[in-house]
Amino acid sequence: MEPIPYYPITWRKASRMNQNRPSWDEYFMMLAKLAASRSTCLSRPTGAVVVKDKQVVTTGYNGSLPGQAHCMDEGACFRRSLKWPEAMKYDMCRSAHAEANAIALAAKKGVSLEGGTIYCTLEPCITCAKLIVMSGITRVVYEHSYDSPIPERDQYWKDVLLASNTAVEQLVIHTDTTAYAERFLGPETSKRRL
Repeated sequence: MEPIPYYPITWRKASRMNQNRPSWDEYFMMLAKLAASRSTCLSRPTGAVVVKDKQVVTTGYNGSLPGQAHCMDEGACFRRSLKWPEAMKYDMCRSAHAEANAIALAAKKGVSLEGGTIYCTLEPCITCAKLIVMSGITRVVYEHSYDSPIPERDQYWKDVLLASNTAVEQLVIHTDTTAYAERFLGPETSKRRL
């Protein structure tokens, strides 16, 4: 078996070409963060947005399957209540991950994600990384690193994506952009300013 080629993961802060308006990457990451507000996970609310040609194709957030109990409603994390070992934790989580939900919604609607970019509020797990590769998404932009007690597992998803020629970038949204965007979430969004 040939060694997996190494493609460095890009880490960057968003550029500040315009002091007010968010860059495209910041804009789509903020949409992923807004999608996370729909999450029913008590542990890590996450969101994802898939984009092609600067157009949103699909969104997702982590939460229980349709018709199933939500951890938020139950008041406890189902997986944690079972006290399963860290290595098996995904086997007993009742939530579907944000990336999986976004990809599944596109498949359900017959929408191709080939050549798209997925914006995730958290690094994808290995299962989601495989779904990303299989769906044809070619770029992953995430905000927060996923740190667990098993760092080898955390690195493995990156290796899977990079070996599949999927670009991987970490994006930190500039605080000025966040402050600017927050002005649009209040009740005065479209009130005349001039």
